[in-house]
Amino acid sequence: MRGPVAPGALPLAALLVTVCLWASSFAVMKVAIGTFGAGFVVWSRMAVAVAVLLPAAPRILARAPRHPGDWKWLALMALLQPCLYFLLEANALRFTTSSQAGMISALLPLMVCAGAGALLGERVAGRTWAGCVVSALGVAWLTWLSAPSLAASDPVLGNLLEVAAMTSSAGFMLLVRRLAVRYDADFLTLVQFGAGALFFLPGALDPAPWRALASPWAAAALVYLGLFVTLGAFGLWNWASRRVPASRASALVNLMPVVAVGLGVGLLGEPLSAWQGVACTVVIGGVLLGQWQPRRRGARPGQPAAQGVSSPGRP
Repeated sequence: MRGPVAPGALPLAALLVTVCLWASSFAVMKVAIGTFGAGFVVWSRMAVAVAVLLPAAPRILARAPRHPGDWKWLALMALLQPCLYFLLEANALRFTTSSQAGMISALLPLMVCAGAGALLGERVAGRTWAGCVVSALGVAWLTWLSAPSLAASDPVLGNLLEVAAMTSSAGFMLLVRRLAVRYDADFLTLVQFGAGALFFLPGALDPAPWRALASPWAAAALVYLGLFVTLGAFGLWNWASRRVPASRASALVNLMPVVAVGLGVGLLGEPLSAWQGVACTVVIGGVLLGQWQPRRRGARPGQPAAQGVSSPGRP
């Protein structure tokens, strides 16, 4: 089955909202983990998302198409994201510095571009590759300028775990691009976070974090992470993945550190150096280059430009 691939303004807007929500999670996660611990916070994100979807679950499952061979691809999707990604990312930061992890994370769009061409049959335009490279360099520069040098107990191990986390995330983005052709976003999101809630269930077994829910602000942080950053952001990503080629969608992820810096400056009053501003400009320029679609010769006004991709096939 072939799905639409020509991205309009709405799918790209959904991806931008997703990136902003993910970027906003850093400060909230820091506060929540300090109060509840990492295991409980990760589980609660999954649990809140599932709790919101649960009343509609019978309807979501009933309308889902029946493709018996897809169970293994759906299971792999949930294993890659959120299960393995959250596990690998959390442990990577135990052993390496945030600056090194940030630089490695800039490889994600390049991984997705390579996978989109090799596995999905997308014809990735040269400007998309160039935009990914430029934005990745900008992210590496911004990360080097922004993050303090912290002691790393085992940077080689931490960096390998971060590469594995990015590989897991890239695999998820490629796989959901295919699955979104046949399944709606609600179903994919329910499968993801139902599996995630079970996978991270041990984090909910400690009674101590539950007592911290008496604090309204702490509880609000968990609700925000679960409802907006997890359910809302991944739901939007799953919806937009059907409409935007994987290579172009992933390029927007490099805006996350720029948005995080902007939120820090605007909301927390954090300083922004001139060189950091230049690095942010490089990232934004690279993303715009990767998203730019020239109008075809002879195309009528309002007619979409050629996307340079082919529809994904079956997994």
